[in-house]
Amino acid sequence: MKKIILIASIFLTSATANSQVLISLIFGDKLNSDAIEFGLDGGINFSDIQGLDGKAATGFNLGFYFDFKLKKNPSWMFNTGVLVKSPMGTKGLPVYSLNNPELDNAFEGGNVERKLRYFNVPLLMKHQFKNNIFVKGGIELGLLFKASDEFTKTIKDSQDLVYTIETRDDYHRIDFGLNFGAGYRLMKGSGMNIGAQYYLGLKDIYKVANTSPQYNRGFYITAGIPIGKNKAKKNKENKQD
Repeated sequence: MKKIILIASIFLTSATANSQVLISLIFGDKLNSDAIEFGLDGGINFSDIQGLDGKAATGFNLGFYFDFKLKKNPSWMFNTGVLVKSPMGTKGLPVYSLNNPELDNAFEGGNVERKLRYFNVPLLMKHQFKNNIFVKGGIELGLLFKASDEFTKTIKDSQDLVYTIETRDDYHRIDFGLNFGAGYRLMKGSGMNIGAQYYLGLKDIYKVANTSPQYNRGFYITAGIPIGKNKAKKNKENKQD
């Protein structure tokens, strides 16, 4: 039964991410206007967990964003959206006991990669300068939907031995922290935007008592692509004609 629930959860998570992208591509022009910009956002991220002696883990993120321009000063925007794929965690952790002598012996001298999967929602203020450089900062909320520890042991030239345990019950479902970054807007400020941002978790994510606090950290390199912006602009021009 647990395997069926796990498979269903993975399917629903994947379906949610794919449906968000599909909706974005179909209705992007409906969501864009003079005051609102909508698009897809994604890239590579490097994460670790402060409080653990691990190494940075690499992953790919994907989601969508909204820029709501302020009426009195359009160079200022409220930037939000959802990262539907946002891996966090750390790798290179020492193995710990699995309360199974055979497994403990098999993975002795190996390592553990801690994998945390969130839906992340940034709530940021963004300012774009006349030279098309932008800065942004604010808070970010995260909803944990999956967590696991992956044990690996190299037998020969590759990681031949792998064992994964589900650990979501060990973590708080909600995470929050600070998010700040900067970037550049192509095509004279109306095209794709490229940038970098840093997430500084402020909430202890680990629920187990009598342990050191653990905080998420993440560095993101991203590219944002407006969806349907040019089409929406043409539709507006045609209506005016």
